[in-house]
Amino acid sequence: MRNRWLIALSAVGIHISIGSVYAWSVLTRPIMKEMGFSLAETTWTFSLAILFLGFSAGFLGSFVEKIGPKKSGLIAMTFFGAGMLGTAYAISAQSLTLLYLFYGVIGGIGLGVGYITPVSTLVKYFPDHRGFATGLAIMGFGFAALIAGPVMQYLTATVGLVNNFLILGCAYMLIMGASSLYLKPPVLKDSTGKVTHIQQGVTANEALKTWQFASLWWIFFVNITCGIGLLAVASPMAQEVIGMDAAAAASMVGIIGVFNGGGRIVWSTISDFIGRGRVYMLFFLLEVLAFWQLGQTKEALVFELLVLLIISCYGGGFSCMPAYLSDIFGTRQLSAIHGRILTAWGLAGVAGPSIVSYFHAQTGGYTASLYFFAACFVLNFIIAAVLKQYGQRKKETRTAL
Repeated sequence: MRNRWLIALSAVGIHISIGSVYAWSVLTRPIMKEMGFSLAETTWTFSLAILFLGFSAGFLGSFVEKIGPKKSGLIAMTFFGAGMLGTAYAISAQSLTLLYLFYGVIGGIGLGVGYITPVSTLVKYFPDHRGFATGLAIMGFGFAALIAGPVMQYLTATVGLVNNFLILGCAYMLIMGASSLYLKPPVLKDSTGKVTHIQQGVTANEALKTWQFASLWWIFFVNITCGIGLLAVASPMAQEVIGMDAAAAASMVGIIGVFNGGGRIVWSTISDFIGRGRVYMLFFLLEVLAFWQLGQTKEALVFELLVLLIISCYGGGFSCMPAYLSDIFGTRQLSAIHGRILTAWGLAGVAGPSIVSYFHAQTGGYTASLYFFAACFVLNFIIAAVLKQYGQRKKETRTAL
């Protein structure tokens, strides 16, 4: 049996590699300058990556569950590494189509497979602290940009944009490969000495047919839509509404990264003590108040505190979800069920910025979109309360492999 702390380290290794996608904005202007593309054309690369993250996780979740974490981790390494190396070629060839293909599609598939690969395994090693376990891995995804961003800036400035992708592509493949090779599900021996895997709960197809799954998908979608919508405009909104200068707004974006990552481990650990249902209810109550107040405040400090509170809940929503799914559906096919839920992320990555852009075009400001998000969280709070009260499934099955 593997050391569970090294399993956790392996999970962090995979997530901190693929989480570098959150540092994409660091490369936006260098790519625009190098290739002559517009902001919209360049930004679509990131949107495609998130879209394919969500849908590859959704459609390949059962496949990941079937072949196990080691092989699926190596597949994620291959796709993500090929995406990074292919992006270097796309930039050298000055091809927008190849940029979309390699970073958006191929890299996005690596993101999706890599994101769900270690979570189910990690939960099984920490059965009494599921929130903490999933928070550890998913924290790595949130914090990755804090490491990748400065490294990408340095490499781009010193060795060029193409070499930046070549160097990081090779480095991430090494980290993901080593991490994947250590991943292995925990095993137990029954009374006859036969080795059995721990398998409790329902299948992904069974979970998909329940109202609990539909409810969790919706609240996950809303939380990400509103969070990504805010993330997309945090800097320009701070400058337009509060009057921050560009340097202060950039500093705030860096702090947002800390709260995004920190919120993932803090909230998921809290959920082990007060329960996932109560944590989600608390998320949505805080976000109703925060988004509403954000639409009214003109004070820089209050603005920053509200944004950081929202982003911590946004990050916590990611890390608490796998544990909540295991609470309700068990761990039998957790990767597959988690993958289905992540389709909400793919859609939200497009919906969030689009909603903010629509309201901004209609009203010339951000207040209307913030009020709209506050109203969405009122509904989310009601759904979370119903889930807390009636959502726990009592029936569990146990199978030996």
